[in-house]
Amino acid sequence: MDSFSTLIRTASHEQHVAAETSTFMSDLLGGRLGVEAYARYTEQLWFVYEALEAGAGRLASDPVAGPFIRPELFRLAALERDLAHLRGPNWRSTLGALPATRAYAERARECAERWPAGYVAHHYTRYLGDLSGGQIIRDRAERTWGFAKKGDGVRFYVFEEIPNPAAFKRGYRALLDAVGADDLDKQRMVAECKRAFALNTEVFRALGEEFPLSA
Repeated sequence: MDSFSTLIRTASHEQHVAAETSTFMSDLLGGRLGVEAYARYTEQLWFVYEALEAGAGRLASDPVAGPFIRPELFRLAALERDLAHLRGPNWRSTLGALPATRAYAERARECAERWPAGYVAHHYTRYLGDLSGGQIIRDRAERTWGFAKKGDGVRFYVFEEIPNPAAFKRGYRALLDAVGADDLDKQRMVAECKRAFALNTEVFRALGEEFPLSA
């Protein structure tokens, strides 16, 4: 029988691919969009991570979510440095969430407050994705818009306290395999994982509408 980490990965594969191959992300990674589109995307990330990390302290002692609350993963401070670089010191005054982003952040917050196992599903889709595919985005952003390597503008993708991402991801998957949830909750976690990817894809769709490539 497959481990739970394998199950959750394979069950959400289709949604994961849909998010990764969205038109907006393809255009962004292909260097076909300006730095403004990248800055707008970074803004949307702030709302999602604010929702994920605002409740993290309260969940640290939770038997299900607690083992996943790792300060070395937290991204909000890095995002804020990036936004100050991209938008200037008054970045907060211009911050705006797309409706799709608001829906995504609200769902993550709802899980953080009411359903720790669901929070883990959102935690997994975001942070493990940042450690993996996020590195491709960082590399492209540095090359396309001239950010300093691992510097301001791309700090969100730099995990300074995780020197060995591969080992960290192995450890994270071991935590998933040992998660303190029954079979029903695990099924619900898989469904929530798919939902998280779908919510993320909606954000990409909305960004794609805001930054269409001129024909």
